[in-house]
Amino acid sequence: MTALVDIELELITRTTARFPQAVVRDELDNNLLNELPTIQITQVPAGDDDGIRLARMLVDIDTYHRTRAEAVTLARDVHLWVTSELRGSSSGSLVFGRTGALTLPAVRPYENTALRRVGATYEFFCHPVS
Repeated sequence: MTALVDIELELITRTTARFPQAVVRDELDNNLLNELPTIQITQVPAGDDDGIRLARMLVDIDTYHRTRAEAVTLARDVHLWVTSELRGSSSGSLVFGRTGALTLPAVRPYENTALRRVGATYEFFCHPVS
């Protein structure tokens, strides 16, 4: 049977290890300007599974940084990690199969003009460790 996992926690743990210079979280803090760069990981309430083992989860990943160029660079690095390094990797509980971008990284509006936000939506196909 498909294992339902906390994909946000799984990705936060892995993203923190891969990008130690950034704060990685699921919810933004009121003190965001003092915690840049930040990577925000939020599961989209969608996806599906095959009823046997394979689940498809959708996740928004937003990067926040002081300038547009820095936010774009960090989003590009996250994108390359998700679509190449993360694909085929595993933890004690989960194996990532195919990973891909449903929307490519792009500037997303944010009300605080002292920082910039760039984000993308990814799909993760995963199954429990056998």
